[in-house]
Amino acid sequence: MPATSIKHSALGTRHWMAGRVQLATASGLEGPRESSRESGWTLIELLIVISIIMILAAMSMVMYRNSVTLAKEAALHSDLYIMRDAIDQYYADKGKYPDSLQTLVTESYLRAIPKDPFTNSSDNWQTTEAEVQPGSTTAEPGIYDVKSGADGTALDGTRFSDF
Repeated sequence: MPATSIKHSALGTRHWMAGRVQLATASGLEGPRESSRESGWTLIELLIVISIIMILAAMSMVMYRNSVTLAKEAALHSDLYIMRDAIDQYYADKGKYPDSLQTLVTESYLRAIPKDPFTNSSDNWQTTEAEVQPGSTTAEPGIYDVKSGADGTALDGTRFSDF
């Protein structure tokens, strides 16, 4: 039977349209009752979906911040390694430690003093002076080590100044 055929009954005319039945009565057309599931989302469903989205967004923000901090820590480790290596090369070449980090730049052991990734400044590096060695002809001991001047702790709990 085609979808648009008309059947007569004692209650009224039934129209078959696209698989749905509509009953024509004297008071008008009454459509089939649709369940609330077909009409849209419930408030509870929306709240659950929004809550899941918020939890995922919060987790991704924490992961992003941790990845930025890890990148800064790696850059700090690398900068300290390069400066300490330059100090050691200077000592091996000259037989004494440099007077300052700027000496390493002027003597071409470094191109420039790197910026501390946490303070974004190249002026706050903490230097450790070497002890005067017996039999040394120089009165100034020079710098032996360099550390970060940044306050705070790394993700593993160590202080930046202890790197």
